[in-house]
Amino acid sequence: MKCQRCPKQANLHITEVLPEDRFEELHLCEQCAHEYLYEPQAKKNGKATEGVAEEDEELAALNQRECPECGLKFVQFRNNGRLGCPHDYDVFTEELTPLLENIQGDTRHCGKTPRRLPQTRQAQSELTKLRRALQQAVTQEAYEDAARIRDQIRVLEES
Repeated sequence: MKCQRCPKQANLHITEVLPEDRFEELHLCEQCAHEYLYEPQAKKNGKATEGVAEEDEELAALNQRECPECGLKFVQFRNNGRLGCPHDYDVFTEELTPLLENIQGDTRHCGKTPRRLPQTRQAQSELTKLRRALQQAVTQEAYEDAARIRDQIRVLEES
């Protein structure tokens, strides 16, 4: 994960507990964390500049956004690290995209796929139809037909 203040790697994670059950997470490199922890007390005591006040308003508005399907608020996601439903990816896409890029390195799946996964929708529908026919043949105790259908399924899965 990258530092929130510079392009270096973050290795310190600070969670500040704010009033009204709010939390602020900071991911900082060692140098930025040192500056943050030892900055003048005036900022920490609430005598911050207008930019920080605007940032707080923006953060508060973000934390109040919620998914219309499951009712999950972004602050809840930040606190427990779990989304409530698949629609949350669409609702919070602006916030999740940089997070996923930092954690995974990309926003789309690039991993392995099962070897027996059909390559086309036509092959998928053919396999589904053959599996139903196989189940029906077994139910009717037509074992010769079931063996022939089983062999067809194997050929489709291997190709």
